[in-house]
Amino acid sequence: MLTLKTISENPELVIQKLAKKHFDAKDIIGQVLETDRLRKKTQITLDNSLAQLNTLSRQVGQLMKEGKKTEAEEIRNQVTQIKNGNKELEESLRQAEQKLTELLVLIPNLPSDEVPEGKTPEENIVEKTGGQVPELHEDALPHWELAKKYDLIDFELGVKITGAGFPVYKGKGARLQRGLINFFLDKACDAGYLEIQPPYVVNAASGYGTGQLPDKEGQMYHATADDLYLIPTAEVPVTNIYRDVILDEKDLPVKNTAYSACFRREAGSYGKDVRGLNRLHQFDKVEIVRIDKPDHSYESLREMVDYVQSLVEELELPWRILRLCGGDMSFTSALTFDFEVFSAAQKRWLEVSSVSNFESYQANRLKCRFRNADKKIELAHTLNGSALALPRILAAILENNQTPEGINIPKALIPYVGFDRID
Repeated sequence: MLTLKTISENPELVIQKLAKKHFDAKDIIGQVLETDRLRKKTQITLDNSLAQLNTLSRQVGQLMKEGKKTEAEEIRNQVTQIKNGNKELEESLRQAEQKLTELLVLIPNLPSDEVPEGKTPEENIVEKTGGQVPELHEDALPHWELAKKYDLIDFELGVKITGAGFPVYKGKGARLQRGLINFFLDKACDAGYLEIQPPYVVNAASGYGTGQLPDKEGQMYHATADDLYLIPTAEVPVTNIYRDVILDEKDLPVKNTAYSACFRREAGSYGKDVRGLNRLHQFDKVEIVRIDKPDHSYESLREMVDYVQSLVEELELPWRILRLCGGDMSFTSALTFDFEVFSAAQKRWLEVSSVSNFESYQANRLKCRFRNADKKIELAHTLNGSALALPRILAAILENNQTPEGINIPKALIPYVGFDRID
């Protein structure tokens, strides 16, 4: 969440910046400032009252030494009245602080100056493109038909076992899935990321720390009996490793990678975008996470974007990078680059990665800080990216590499799957 310092120092600038995200912040910023004013006023009153208590307590001690018990008892009565008043002040202060937090978590992160104006995905800026779109044969099939033809993925069996959006991978389909996971993890480790194997369920504090709660509560599977949430991405447990942690500047940037199954309710999804692997409730993804200092985080972001680009290039997929406009960005992001690969059979672009810098927004919620060279404590910056999400990558590999004789496997994956063609 935004810091009070950020808001109070220049509230008009905050309102102006959030307008780029199409968020009207005028009313809530006003509430924050008024609540903070009342909080400060209450704190001053309480501090003055506590100082008065100390003075009166010393007087009681002195009067008792002098044998003036009656006068001492009168002052004790004053002390009792003041203490009762302090309880009311403390409760008012607690309520003000609680309200302040409740307001702050409703305010999105400020977009970076690099974020373009725009409201819809169509207004995102294409930063870069690469790869060749293949010319498919006349009877080319979409991946859900290929999966059925070659017995790679059984969508109907997934419906029987669980429901729509929970496919069952079989045979070479399962091996291709496993090969992709290992390929992405190996590449991340080679790039200096420490591999983490995180839990797949988290507590509410973890969901709050990375911004899934309360903003995306309806999109998460909630195990109500234990008040635990199935993770929508490994970003949540991995970033929460650093909740309430103070790092040393010399150890930054911290670089972690993790594979996990991901669970998303995707409430309201429908239409062509949900066919086959295009949108699932359970899917596999390898995530990269960085914790960095503020003056280096945007260099880290560029490095992460370059790294994801290298992955789609090795998989020989046509790709493009989008810089998201204000209206298409997430609640918590300051700057986001999306990667898309072209699906030759579906004849459209599929999002396969999102790489973001959250600046100090998540870190403030997490209390993730670092000690700088001057021994001062500062909020860190957090970043993460998909490297990569498997479903649409797998869909594009199947579709783009199909021939009348079978489906060719990209050279980079052959050592990971043990075969060069599906036939």
